[in-house]
Amino acid sequence: MDYLPIFMRLKGEKVCVIGGGTIAARKSDLFIQSGAKVEIISPELKGEMARMHQAGLVSWQPCVFEPSLLVGAKLVLAATDDQAVNEAVYAATTELGIAVNIADQTELCDYILPSILQRGPITVAVSTGGRSPTFARHLRVQLEQALPTRLGEVALLLRQLRQQYNPLIEEEERKHFWQNLLNSAFYQTALEGRWDEARQICAQAFAGHATPTGEVFLVGAGPGDPDLLTIKALRILQTADVIVYDRLVSEDIINLTRREAERIYVGKAMSNHTLPQEQINQLLVDLAKQGKKVIRLKGGDPTIFGRGAEEQALLREQGVACTVVPGISSASGIAASTGIPLTHREFAQSVKFVTGHTRQGIVDLDWNCLVDPNQTLVIYMGLSNIEIITRQLIEHGMNPNTPMAVIENGTRANQRVLVTDLQQATKQVALAGIQAPALMIIGRVVQCVEPSVCIDWANNVMRTDASQQAVRYG
Repeated sequence: MDYLPIFMRLKGEKVCVIGGGTIAARKSDLFIQSGAKVEIISPELKGEMARMHQAGLVSWQPCVFEPSLLVGAKLVLAATDDQAVNEAVYAATTELGIAVNIADQTELCDYILPSILQRGPITVAVSTGGRSPTFARHLRVQLEQALPTRLGEVALLLRQLRQQYNPLIEEEERKHFWQNLLNSAFYQTALEGRWDEARQICAQAFAGHATPTGEVFLVGAGPGDPDLLTIKALRILQTADVIVYDRLVSEDIINLTRREAERIYVGKAMSNHTLPQEQINQLLVDLAKQGKKVIRLKGGDPTIFGRGAEEQALLREQGVACTVVPGISSASGIAASTGIPLTHREFAQSVKFVTGHTRQGIVDLDWNCLVDPNQTLVIYMGLSNIEIITRQLIEHGMNPNTPMAVIENGTRANQRVLVTDLQQATKQVALAGIQAPALMIIGRVVQCVEPSVCIDWANNVMRTDASQQAVRYG
């Protein structure tokens, strides 16, 4: 590596900044945050730097650069638009043995200032070795999205606990103890701000409860696009011992899980269950009671037609800690990806979600309740029963010309959308070769579908260069 990443204590130390402009002010702010005594050397101060001086955050030497001004400095930074001055600063610091940074000139830098992410006492620094500071800032933003906001508070709690328990634990056992604690329910409990419960878990671990406490997370994987995972879901996925996942969870999302985690596929298609639901429920209980952190990963949201309630009920009955992590529902994600609003002031004042098959595999819906021209009807898992569904809706009074969209592999790279109407949907689905998993959206809102992604399959005219394909009834 070009630079050794070292966190340096600068509290009370003299740091000289040569330059009084915007870049110098931005760099100076980092030194100020570290507690350094920042001294600006510049004939004049501009904008933010002038404000910092007026606020007493920096001292100012209103003169041109002289090497003698650097005496006693711990670090030096130059940010001027005069190359002769920058080179003079570099020469002076080299002679004095002071580390220097010449802004935007890595060949004249003994150290570099990374892009910094702060969570209380937790500091994460990202650097590209001066090759692309913008890219470093971009990576920092991604890390900010991934790291929990309470991380700093957890670190403070751990410091308190270490002060309390370390004197009571044999030195060679300490690392093992704290590692096991962080791999237990303690970590997630603390991240959620349940401090008393987290302290109790730590106390139980210290008291000799050697068997770690297992837990289950019912996690919504969203409709398929891995970018639609919630930050919390992604974080939990990367700390799991076991992943129990469904058929509707995309391979891209599975690949985001911790590499060492055990993966158990329990995918279910209609009349083809890898494991019956009762066995899945018991599997979750058994894994958790082995002390494992178990992720039950479901497509969409785990509580919308995902049998999450059944699994959650048994886990609670068996005394297993269970946390639900919501996901973007298939309806919400797919509607967004196709440009179809679920509600619209002119077309639909309500939306209704129903499943296309019931527990017994029979379509037995309250058809009269579903026939409303001012609502959007979203049907999950109904493709195999599309003929029954459309016929019943028409027989119970829905206009046969009501717009209807059938979306295959919603939000994924191979998404396909058939836009048709109620009376022709069965025929058009067959002609287009739409396959499960597919979602049906019925109602006047369908006419808002994004036209730029459509293929008029009847005339074989391509009207998009996007990877998502829409098949539109012409």
